[in-house]
Amino acid sequence: MSDDQELGITESKEHSTGEWYAEVVRKAGLANYGPEGMSGFIVTRPRGYALWESIRNELDARFKATGVQNAYFPMLIPESYLEREKDVVEGFDPEVAWVTQGGYEELEERLAVRPTSESIIAPYLSQWIRSYRDLPMRVNQWCSVIRWEATETKPFFRTKEFLWQEGHTAHATEESAWSETITRLDQYEEVYEDVLAMPVLRGKKPEHDKFPGADTTTTVEALMPDGKSVQGATSHYLGQSFAEAFDITFTDENEDERVAHTTSWGLSWRALGALVMTHSDDQGLVLPPAMAPEQVVIVPIWQEETKDDVLAYAEGIADDLRAAGVRVELDDRDEHNPGFKFNEWELKGVPVRIEIGPNEVEEGTTTLVHRPDGESAEADREGIVGTVRDHLDTVHAKLYAAAEENLTENVREASDRAEILGTIGQHGGYVKAPWCGDEDCEAKIKEQVAAEIVLVPFEGSESDTDPIHDGETCALCDDDAVETAYFARSY
Repeated sequence: MSDDQELGITESKEHSTGEWYAEVVRKAGLANYGPEGMSGFIVTRPRGYALWESIRNELDARFKATGVQNAYFPMLIPESYLEREKDVVEGFDPEVAWVTQGGYEELEERLAVRPTSESIIAPYLSQWIRSYRDLPMRVNQWCSVIRWEATETKPFFRTKEFLWQEGHTAHATEESAWSETITRLDQYEEVYEDVLAMPVLRGKKPEHDKFPGADTTTTVEALMPDGKSVQGATSHYLGQSFAEAFDITFTDENEDERVAHTTSWGLSWRALGALVMTHSDDQGLVLPPAMAPEQVVIVPIWQEETKDDVLAYAEGIADDLRAAGVRVELDDRDEHNPGFKFNEWELKGVPVRIEIGPNEVEEGTTTLVHRPDGESAEADREGIVGTVRDHLDTVHAKLYAAAEENLTENVREASDRAEILGTIGQHGGYVKAPWCGDEDCEAKIKEQVAAEIVLVPFEGSESDTDPIHDGETCALCDDDAVETAYFARSY
């Protein structure tokens, strides 16, 4: 994925999704592949990192408003720490990168490059927590992790090193910890919908696919236009297993020692991959206004005799928008014509373009163009700030509506194995079916169409519109069904 100044996307989103995605990421200036010989790593360019910062800032504000404090823990974890929670070791062992030498000295104990941080954070929670008055304790860190499992790099979707946040909390009761788990899931859903303009399904992972050592893993899942699901974020109720392993205890009001209940929750830059895949098109990147580094680009169009008037008018509009907090770029470059600029900013995904020529100056107007569909409108110069905000809201609504339509149209029902296989094979998307809860039944689908159970809806949720009734049988065997399962291929 080398630098390439050629504008325009040559691959088709519909017909060659993987190649199209890589081309958009490269040509929109989001990322490059890492050094030769380091398969699975990428270099995140400033524009790509700016998108990550947008998600980080939105989530960080929500976390802090609900009692979370940021901290930072070492990226290297002693092997003895990992072994204290055997389920974590067994769950991540094939993916752990180990440091065995420092300088010229061989280390006495191997150090794991963190695949996740429960095993390094939990011991310190144990030190910091003494009394029920210390609870709940909530810490979060923004960092990178390494999981040595990526075979074919897909920037942001699948890399050996990736950026994420991981929150860790301890609570006096199961009720408090479960409430924490759902609060974080709510915040992830809110960021996807209100910031990324993406609807998601929410539920829990099946028992065999939950986080190692967790009691319950909850998830938000996003459907991509190619019919595959993306695990958007997870929030885990860990029960007391980690607290018991790492001695996270406290004295209650009666001076009795009790074991804490803990949670962990995380969102990675996979959200950026989902964002690009969902909204972008054959012209390039498409960004929702809340995410865009530049929400508005102003392109002045002049002849030599009108240049001064057009630029002065454009600069005035840019100043008004900046003063109102709108992220705006005034593209007054001489070396490129307006058509080139239109194409370049479309490729970069700017939500709204304002075109200003001599006619707009003379009439006191502006021409606004929406990135997703090219819809244009003329608006008065007066009140431009309110007008632009309205147009940005409209762009967000358009993007969300298109993604919601894709989701709604691609949730289908099946009552037997043939229907599940046929529906996924022909349409992709989600197939919901009654399920007995046995992993072996999922394996029958995974073997044939590489699909798996991505979530089980919470009882009574919108995703669980057809809850299992007594007497219904599993779509894959003759046993009684106990819940609804959503099958899909996944990134």
